Amino acid sequence: MVVVQPAGWQEPEEDEQALESSEVEVRSLVVGVTQHGVRLDKALAELVPELSRSYLQQLLGLGLVRLNGVASLKPAHKAKAGDALAVEIRPTQQSQAFKPEAVPVPVVFEDDHLLVVNKPAGLVVHPAPGNWSGTLLNGLMGRDPKAMLLPRAGIVHRLDKDTSGLMVVARERATMDALVRLIAQRQVSRQYLALGHRAWHGSTLRTVDAAVGRDPRNRLRMAVVDLAQHAGKPARTDFECLAGNDLGCLVRCTLHTGRTHQIRVHMASIGHPLVADGLYGGGIAAGMARQALHAYRLAFVHPVTGQALEFHAPLPEDMQEAVLQWALRYNGAAAA
Repeated sequence: MVVVQPAGWQEPEEDEQALESSEVEVRSLVVGVTQHGVRLDKALAELVPELSRSYLQQLLGLGLVRLNGVASLKPAHKAKAGDALAVEIRPTQQSQAFKPEAVPVPVVFEDDHLLVVNKPAGLVVHPAPGNWSGTLLNGLMGRDPKAMLLPRAGIVHRLDKDTSGLMVVARERATMDALVRLIAQRQVSRQYLALGHRAWHGSTLRTVDAAVGRDPRNRLRMAVVDLAQHAGKPARTDFECLAGNDLGCLVRCTLHTGRTHQIRVHMASIGHPLVADGLYGGGIAAGMARQALHAYRLAFVHPVTGQALEFHAPLPEDMQEAVLQWALRYNGAAAA
């Protein structure tokens, strides 16, 4: 099973410098019943979903948010239903990133409530520094105007840029909230196929139960950490070796938690870093130029119709070719 944090996933550090523009938007908002009693920065994040909470906190600190006419508020101030907000938004790359674009979205299932996509490797899911356009989110907005009315265009979980495979996306708010609950309750099952370096030894089945947190030696990556000494969260992954030889292994990965880079970190921790995953010790091999990870199975109960849904996406061509190359090289070496 997989648990992710769709409403507040970890985002990279952002440079929120305003663009060179004199344009300023003052947005008038009213705190709703659902925001009553919550922190002001959180209420703002719900009311202005296209901007990050960190950026909205900066606006608060600069006195650019007025609550019932009063500025210089603290992020922890409690909002009340009916409060009038005036937010002065200055243009940034981030604020201008949430727009429809003609980005191809490979859809494998769609109804009035949700859709399932097979994300290709190389496609960024959500706008972020260095990738403010051409993302899956932009493509979702481009194919369906209703997506513009949803936080993050209905995206409730994500895959890394270079990871391919299946994702579920909501098409309406009620469905989005229901999917968030299913994920939090571990009722969305997702499995991956990965290519790891080196031969797999011992039992074909292995469980890694090791907390994952920021690497204390390199804040740009994650690592297995000791929770007694470093911040992190419990993480568990089941691995099953499906095939392999002395060159590498094809592994099925089942998540029980959804930590950032969890499979990549756990595979590296047991001596099998993913092929071409340079961040965690994997080298380019068998023609793979991106991390060899693919979300091939997705299963859940439809939150509206109650139908049990299960989807499979076969290995993409680059991973198929890598498996074939390994087999041919190994067999050739054995024959010699």
